[in-house]
Amino acid sequence: MLKIHNFIKGTVFILVVGSMAAAIAAEEAVRAPVKANSSATERDERGRYLVKITGCNDCHTPGYAEVGGKIPERDWLTGDSIGWRGPWGTTYASNLRLYMQYLSEDQWVTIAHTAQFRPPMPWYVLHEMTELDLRAIYRFIRNMGPAGNPAPAYLPPEKEPQGPYILFPQTQK
Repeated sequence: MLKIHNFIKGTVFILVVGSMAAAIAAEEAVRAPVKANSSATERDERGRYLVKITGCNDCHTPGYAEVGGKIPERDWLTGDSIGWRGPWGTTYASNLRLYMQYLSEDQWVTIAHTAQFRPPMPWYVLHEMTELDLRAIYRFIRNMGPAGNPAPAYLPPEKEPQGPYILFPQTQK
């Protein structure tokens, strides 16, 4: 009986350690940046993954956050008409599906690494992304094709938005 018990313990140990190693390897594969010589499918999957986890859809896909991300991919990244109002004025999440059609991949990488967009766009996050990850995002969005309409244009602070908007609280100095 003791031999069977030790055999089971040993088998369970091997299965647990093996499962943990497989899980860690899978996690590292997902977190690792896409390689320059990756296939188009791998880059597309990496771009899809990055768009999902970096929060692009939260603002650039209407209704995404409200339904917990249960929006069909064909409707992703078409911009939004809900404004974000603060001391900077009112900004709108742009239609990335249209925006990327007018940029080359190299232009996107340069913009993503240098631009300082108005709030609430977290431009500083783009600055930290690797060139290969930015290229994967570009290719994924570009391959989705154009869809939707342009988002409303920026409004300066003195202009009142006509549609719905989210008001940022004024910071105390």
